[in-house]
Amino acid sequence: MLKGMEFPEFEKWVQSSGFRPAQALMLWKCLYGNNSWAHSHDELTGLNKDFRKMLCGNAEIKALSVKDIITAADGTRKILFTLKDGLVIETVVIPCSRGRTTVCVSSQVGCAMNCQFCYTGRMGLRRHLITAEIVEQAVFARRLFSSEFGSITNVVFMGMGEPLQNIDNVMKAVAILIDEQGLHFSPRKVTVSTSGLVPQIRRFLRESNCSLAVSLNATTDEVRNQIMPINRRYNLGLLLETLREEVDRKHKYIVLFEYVMLAGVNDSMEDARRLIELVRGIPCKINLISFNPHHGSIFMPTSEEKMIEFRNVLAEAGCIVFLRLSRGNDQMAACGQLGELGETQSLLRAPAMFRMASFGI
Repeated sequence: MLKGMEFPEFEKWVQSSGFRPAQALMLWKCLYGNNSWAHSHDELTGLNKDFRKMLCGNAEIKALSVKDIITAADGTRKILFTLKDGLVIETVVIPCSRGRTTVCVSSQVGCAMNCQFCYTGRMGLRRHLITAEIVEQAVFARRLFSSEFGSITNVVFMGMGEPLQNIDNVMKAVAILIDEQGLHFSPRKVTVSTSGLVPQIRRFLRESNCSLAVSLNATTDEVRNQIMPINRRYNLGLLLETLREEVDRKHKYIVLFEYVMLAGVNDSMEDARRLIELVRGIPCKINLISFNPHHGSIFMPTSEEKMIEFRNVLAEAGCIVFLRLSRGNDQMAACGQLGELGETQSLLRAPAMFRMASFGI
């Protein structure tokens, strides 16, 4: 599977097959560069005839097949991909009027984290994606939409799955995405999101210069334990202290904190003031994200007026903070809405105090 290899491994494989390194670079550019984004052997133009023959017999080029493309009212596209084993993943392409288009890629089929506000988490984990299946989501985004939206400039690992639970494949995929001879995304514009796996965060920050986003979503362990079960293993204190230590080693590095706002659960002004103290000493930006309801959800979104009030408290304290309103939510393409539950699903276990808060009981 060609798209599962970083270039040094790729070049070594080509040479071991009896061909020159220059042929490896030409093939690499057929797959990722020169606006070609080849998906079949027939599209491998400009290569040595014997090299192409070898590839036809020994190499797979395409890891995904498009099952469907769904267009939301705001222009967001949700792509459903079928994998070779028949499982389905979802990828979202988000155009922006300011000339920035983002592809939101998945790293797993389903997710094991069971965050209580996330539809994908109710699927449970079916399996990790291999490197080629991750990379090809970005390749397809460029192939399908570059002519319509212009350059696909940003990649966010915020689709289905917990990226750092699949860290080996994600790290390889990230290296391919930023390769200067290939897809050539800027490391600053490739963002890997995590719910807070502390050992993997350390590895990511030490081995990669790409951006890290941490889903915080609560300001006390009591609340985070309930809505994000991973907090019972890596609590807020450990998570934030790890970030302070590791970011201090890096030059001009900024962490992105994501905070999904749930009415009556984590959106009080006391939460805002606690959040200021929690992130103190960590160079960061904070995204306040509108909760996107889905079938079976027990939560409700915070009103826009209260989100603005919450933002203002943070901004007045000197935090860099943004409101991120929903994109694609009419087609289940927004944050926390991806996936298909199927016959089995994880249970929502939020305690009565949160159900009561959410519905104003």
